[in-house]
Amino acid sequence: MKVTKMTHEPTRFLGLDWSPLNTPIQRRLETLGVIHYWLIFLFGCIGSFWIVVYLFYARYYITLIIFAIYVYLDRYTPERGGRSAMWFRRMPFFRWGCEYFPMKLHKTVDLDPTQSYLGGFHPHGIMAIGVFFQFGSEGTGFSQLFPGIYPHVLTLGGWFKFPLIRDYLMLAGICSVSRASIDYLLTQPGHMPIVAVGGARESLMSRPGEHKLYIHNRKGFIKRAIRTGASLLPIYSFGETGMFNQIDNPEGTRLKRFQEVAMKYIGFAPTFFYGRGIFQYTFGLLPLRVPINTVVGKPISTTRMADPTQEVIDSVHKKYVAGLVALFEENKTRFGIDKKTHLTLL
Repeated sequence: MKVTKMTHEPTRFLGLDWSPLNTPIQRRLETLGVIHYWLIFLFGCIGSFWIVVYLFYARYYITLIIFAIYVYLDRYTPERGGRSAMWFRRMPFFRWGCEYFPMKLHKTVDLDPTQSYLGGFHPHGIMAIGVFFQFGSEGTGFSQLFPGIYPHVLTLGGWFKFPLIRDYLMLAGICSVSRASIDYLLTQPGHMPIVAVGGARESLMSRPGEHKLYIHNRKGFIKRAIRTGASLLPIYSFGETGMFNQIDNPEGTRLKRFQEVAMKYIGFAPTFFYGRGIFQYTFGLLPLRVPINTVVGKPISTTRMADPTQEVIDSVHKKYVAGLVALFEENKTRFGIDKKTHLTLL
């Protein structure tokens, strides 16, 4: 992967550090790749919704009816593996986005294409950028590292209720995180659904230098793996929490209570974060340029059980957590983390 380095210092003006005018075009393209993801993440559903509203008020009723019929007839596709397209996953803006940080994907062992795997991605981060670029595209060459394995990032089913954005996501291999979707994918040899295990709650703990994971009560994905006999695959993304700064939200504060209520009723946590801007480096909503190294760990096999007991689920969960901790400990010093630093598991 080609990585460009900044050879000119930023210009200080009006209290802000501005990008040099002679910044190489490659770095501009890298920024464009990240802007592309930022727009999809924040405005994908909203943009699709307003397109529908516009079509309604502009009286394009036939177009609306076609959209509605299409979404209805295609409603099960996000739970049946989607429609991943390699030509789309290889689009240059994905590669630019990976080179922005830069990102790199690391393999611990080869994966068997005749088996199925359930990947657990840690940590979630603010905007789940790492899991999208690393496994929702070929920006870091996933198919070259793991030939015969087909990754599927899983996300909330609500994304697939809107036209256009649903098709964008499925072209990238992204599917619904519903039980039906996971069970289907885990019965397809060579397929690897990937869940950001910590979810919205973990995003509230995402800050540079922090290595906190919300995992003790996350056992649903363990049960899905056991029911199908799939192997569990711990994945840790070093640098993920360094992409953004976040306003402090200690327990007991009004902000934290507001975030907890929002998470309970709407399913995600509104985080108040900041990074850098497009043309200046002081503040903004783009992520900081920090190296991201995502390590795919060793598979943890399970014994297929149609109705696993809580004792079995707890036992496999314990093995998974141990494998995840070992993955972190074995690789942390490679990526600039002090040897005295350890994961905080909540």
